Amino acid sequence: MPDPRLRLEYDGPIATITNDNVEKRNAFDDDMDLALFEALGELKERKDVRAVIWRGEGKAWSSGRDIPMSHHELMSRGHRGILQVFEIEAPIIVPIQGWAIGGSFQRALLCDIRIAAEDAKFMLPEVGHGVIPDTGGMGRLYQMCGHGIVSDMVLTGRSLNAQEALGYGIVSRVVPNDELDAVAREMAEKIAASPAVTVKLARRVIRHLSEQDIRTSMADELIYQTFINKSDDFAEFRAARAEGREPNYTGS
Repeated sequence: MPDPRLRLEYDGPIATITNDNVEKRNAFDDDMDLALFEALGELKERKDVRAVIWRGEGKAWSSGRDIPMSHHELMSRGHRGILQVFEIEAPIIVPIQGWAIGGSFQRALLCDIRIAAEDAKFMLPEVGHGVIPDTGGMGRLYQMCGHGIVSDMVLTGRSLNAQEALGYGIVSRVVPNDELDAVAREMAEKIAASPAVTVKLARRVIRHLSEQDIRTSMADELIYQTFINKSDDFAEFRAARAEGREPNYTGS
């Protein structure tokens, strides 16, 4: 049975993916991940789709992934699943309200266009949990913002509001919350009305400018995250948290 918390719907040439796990602020668990990857796989085969909107119900686009950090195989599956966005011919527009956090924020970064509601907020809190961002977000933010901002967001967990994200090029527009879906739809309709081959090839040129660096970054993330999960410091991080004491890190 499809997971009702992740919907894929079609309206003419426009497809809409909806995160609908409102009780958990649209956090993704393993079943939602699988439903997302299935939806992206379906979209790869739909040549009649000219634009995709990936939206969220409720007050948050997605508060991250409700999945404990796990082993290499699970991470590899996650990378394969989300990298399908590069294989879909239709551009993907992501209208974001409320929080976009962690792995979910990184997934949005891999899409073509992000627009923000006025209350949107963005955060990569992984280092505070003893791990690193592992879904391409560091590479994409480096391309968008440069060394200083990505270092601040990753190493301190700093959050950005909508206007800050606009200033750094993470989103291309900020709109009132009650206009977010309508603006995303208007953008999708404009893309869908353009010649299909022109849109496809323009997107391919833009993708080729950045895709290889993102794939290289994600390959590094996969290796380093696997190492971190087996490291002495990560074991100490977890033990100190469980025992309510200060950690003693050795850097290994």
